[in-house]
Amino acid sequence: MTESYKIIDHNYDVVVMGAGGAGLRATLGTVEAGLKTACITKVFPTRSHTVAAQGGIGASLGNMSEDHWQWHMYDTVKGSDWLGDQDAIEYMCRNAVPAVHELEHYGMPFSRTEDGKIYQRPFGGHTRDHGKAPVERACAAADRTGHAMLHTLYQQCLKHKAEFFVEYIALDLIMDDDGSCKGLVAWDLDSGELHRFNAKMVILASGGYGRAFFSCTSAHTCTGDGHGMVARAGLGLQDMEFVQFHPTGIYGSGCLITEGARGEGGYLTNSEGERFMERYAPTVKDLASRDVVSRGMAQEIRDGRGVGEHGEYIHLHLEHLGSEVLWERLPGITETAKIFAGVDATKEPIPVLPTVHYNMGGIPTNYKGEVLRPTADNPNAIVPGLMAAGEAACVSVHGANRLGTNSLLDLVVFGRACGLHAAEVVDTKAPFKGLKTTDGEEAIARFDRLRWAKGSRPTADIRLEMQRVMQGNCGVFRTSEILKEGVGKLAETAKTLPDVGVSDRSLIWNSDLVETLELENLMTCAAATMNSAEARQESRGAHAHEDYPKRDDEVWMKHTIATVDTEKGYGVDLTYRPVNTFTLTDEVSYIEPKERVY
Repeated sequence: MTESYKIIDHNYDVVVMGAGGAGLRATLGTVEAGLKTACITKVFPTRSHTVAAQGGIGASLGNMSEDHWQWHMYDTVKGSDWLGDQDAIEYMCRNAVPAVHELEHYGMPFSRTEDGKIYQRPFGGHTRDHGKAPVERACAAADRTGHAMLHTLYQQCLKHKAEFFVEYIALDLIMDDDGSCKGLVAWDLDSGELHRFNAKMVILASGGYGRAFFSCTSAHTCTGDGHGMVARAGLGLQDMEFVQFHPTGIYGSGCLITEGARGEGGYLTNSEGERFMERYAPTVKDLASRDVVSRGMAQEIRDGRGVGEHGEYIHLHLEHLGSEVLWERLPGITETAKIFAGVDATKEPIPVLPTVHYNMGGIPTNYKGEVLRPTADNPNAIVPGLMAAGEAACVSVHGANRLGTNSLLDLVVFGRACGLHAAEVVDTKAPFKGLKTTDGEEAIARFDRLRWAKGSRPTADIRLEMQRVMQGNCGVFRTSEILKEGVGKLAETAKTLPDVGVSDRSLIWNSDLVETLELENLMTCAAATMNSAEARQESRGAHAHEDYPKRDDEVWMKHTIATVDTEKGYGVDLTYRPVNTFTLTDEVSYIEPKERVY
């Protein structure tokens, strides 16, 4: 098999997969520490999906009003519906302020207050003094914060002479006989060559899998590639049932309208012109957590109070803010509303609908970034040589529901943590393990099988069928019957994967083959999500189960671990591991579970 392909071997101390916020921050950390680092990315770094993040990065700087990291931690724990690990949440919130100051020193162009400090805006679920009132915690660069961050980090990586392998498709991990990771196999789209990267540490920062759903705010590149690679290596995925629906995707296109729009004073109305969020979150109203707002909107539509000819959407009002504020603070979404909804946001409301936006679940890690392989005896056992960060990872700081602005924070804090830990454990003087001729053989066999696939179903057909099942059976509201039906439908769709047909056999810029490789990764994520959701008989955070409307801490205060058998029809085996109910230091106490109301 390997004889029919040109294979190039490399030795690196660290290989990072993905060049979004987490991947670039990890790359920066390792090259700064003197580690020989390769960053492999399927798109040019500044086109990574982090570029689409709008509203801000959460940190208790206190530039606009009093704030403390302990308040930020409380909000994050509450937002997670107590499924987040409080040691990791403490680590993230404590490190938020230095992480933002570090970005500022790197040259990130934040918006400024009149006295020159970083501008902060209110954001959903972020409060002062343990839920008493909204607080300004989102450090913003207008409504293009991710764009500013990504360019800043990429420039710093270039300054430190990081090596990038751009437009390379990572195929699979190379695992050693002892269960450790020692590299990965990738395909260079430009030359058609295959590359084996031998590494002392692999860091996966490959983003989410929003494209498993029919309507989402994610780029078409968000296909869960790291998740698929981990699953094919026999490792589990954690808490995949928790999928965040952002309240304000533009009706029809799914393009994101930042929560910062509501942070600046925007509000939602139904067909009667009523500000209905007072019904669902009497204290913070439109600035409740995303799952709460999405459910409120979905409920209004179900009750016949949706806007439009078929009552299918909700109105987001920004026109009262005035064009000056909109073009200064929210220029990107003012433009987006014009292009994708045909609406002048300075004069009329924007039609919006809850849209798949973020995956709380992913590759299980600890707060250092080390990937976990939980066992019955040791739920925190690690996989030597393998780390993960960003949306691909599940640390878990977001638990059952992520707070807005905590994603960009997650990227830089845990991307940095990966860099720091790699610098501690990777010995640059130690010899490489060395690649056997058989290393990567399975990855190349899979690549070859799909390249020559002659089945009757085009990739796009199978993908669309999968996306429709996920959208219809794993949505904002779920029931036992709908989820059980979804498990069956998805299994039937997965059974047709061996019948996929690829029309292009070439090795250079073969987008048909790229999408087929991605489809296998998406199917892995979809199967883990649907089966994990069907099993969880409670409502918690983004998992709103109508047959089990209450949170059940006695039975379900635990992380789901889904192991997907990609060889046998994408069957899923579910096990569980405990939530970390302790903090990292004695500077803050464990926050006891209580009812989650806004």
